[in-house]
Amino acid sequence: MARNSPDPYRNLSTRSTPQTKRARADEVKNNAGGFVFTLDPFAQLRRFLVLGSVGGTFYVREDKLTADNALVVTACLNKDADQTLAVIRDISVEGRAPKQQPTMLALALAASHPDTTVRTKALALLPEVCRTGTMLFTFVSYVEQFRGWGRGLRSAIANWYLTQEPDRLAYGMVKYQSREGWSHRDVLRLAKPRPERESTMDQTFAWATGKGDGSGVLIIDAFKRAHQPGTSIKVLVKLIEDFNLSWEMLPSEALAKPEIWSALVPRMGLGALVRNLGRMSSNGALKPMSDTEATIVKRLLDADDIRRSRIHPMAVLLAERTYVAGKGFKGSLSWAPSTKVVEALQRTFKLAFRNVESAGKRTLVGLDVSGSMSSPIAGTNLSCAEAGAAMSIITAATEPACQIMGFADNFRSLPITGSTDLSSALNITRRMNFGTTDCSQPMRWALQHEVDVDTFLVITDNETWAGGEHHYQALRKYRERSGHDAKLVVMGMTATNFTIADPSDAGMLDVVGFDAATPAIVADFSAGRL
Repeated sequence: MARNSPDPYRNLSTRSTPQTKRARADEVKNNAGGFVFTLDPFAQLRRFLVLGSVGGTFYVREDKLTADNALVVTACLNKDADQTLAVIRDISVEGRAPKQQPTMLALALAASHPDTTVRTKALALLPEVCRTGTMLFTFVSYVEQFRGWGRGLRSAIANWYLTQEPDRLAYGMVKYQSREGWSHRDVLRLAKPRPERESTMDQTFAWATGKGDGSGVLIIDAFKRAHQPGTSIKVLVKLIEDFNLSWEMLPSEALAKPEIWSALVPRMGLGALVRNLGRMSSNGALKPMSDTEATIVKRLLDADDIRRSRIHPMAVLLAERTYVAGKGFKGSLSWAPSTKVVEALQRTFKLAFRNVESAGKRTLVGLDVSGSMSSPIAGTNLSCAEAGAAMSIITAATEPACQIMGFADNFRSLPITGSTDLSSALNITRRMNFGTTDCSQPMRWALQHEVDVDTFLVITDNETWAGGEHHYQALRKYRERSGHDAKLVVMGMTATNFTIADPSDAGMLDVVGFDAATPAIVADFSAGRL
């Protein structure tokens, strides 16, 4: 008699399914072989604009990730161009992204769309989105990849120049003379803006294109005076004070002088300030207990200055990491960091995020420290895991009841709190033993240890695959057995189209890692304000 075979129907379950098997029809396979959900195109658009594609991910090459996201931008434009352009504008204008290249690329794609109306609306955003000459040059370098210089593009770029206040435009043209292989001379010759003859703008354009010397335009006269042979440091300092010359406008040899930086510090942009802290410490301009140190600390803690500057938290984090190291990641420059400046940078990082109102909820932060999270974030030298650790501090500093844990294929304690300094948080994360990825770990751990949780915040690249059950199955079990209608917020750290957040569950939310608005969104969702 034949032996009975095992019942195959008993292997099917919708309550505990290995992540390498599909449990629902709307799941897709991620790059690691696990099954997750597909991100809404507009949510992926936001990820791309904030995180970009430079460096790729642990699993995806940079060129493929860029091409995939370009298709998403186009798909969003085809679906709802107005919404797409609003997202591009808001993320740029509100300073929510660490780098502007993704935004410029998306705007260039929109300005090259087959629909004339879409092109016109995209080009109308140029003055708002391209706020500096560098940003304009970046846009121009991208838009040429998709279209030629037709009447609409020429008119829009001419309008970019002509609608600006003349003195402000002249200042920007002297400060940002060339970038990305482009100069104002190149762009002006193509766009052909026509200002009023012999006006300040006309004189500025003539200087930029080599058809005049710009005499009579104050900032150009000051720039030329600064570059005259034999100009003394005393005269340069006076020019800085009288005409607000930026460091880019000065002769390179002058930037080695402490007196120059002492004059620049009260006037320079906050982004430039944090990028040049090492240089100032190295050349003696930034000394302990000096007036320059006091001025820098005051500016780093000025919430209004931080808001006006649009400085991004990532820029502050990278500056803090470099400055604390006492040497640059490139070159031979070294310095002794100022303790007061380091402490101020820690606070600047938190102030650079939007104001966050506490949710008052018990929050468990699960930071993915698996192997794939060792890949760089947003084209920086920070790993996704390190960036996630920095984001964790913001939540822990906001929520009184918050626990931060790390996970790969198991859950482990991370000694990070809201008062942990940035360098320590990065070092703690860097020392973790990376392994496989199981995003169900936070919910399973809380259930096993009977921990009361209102909101799970999982910071991950969504490349989960190792668990014996899916993340949403683990959350459902936690809700049923604990009696808490816990929420799940997924913070995506790469610009892929995957998420572990169930789109059909109103208690789950997908947000973008290192969007300056993210901590406030997380708190509002957790509190039910969103």
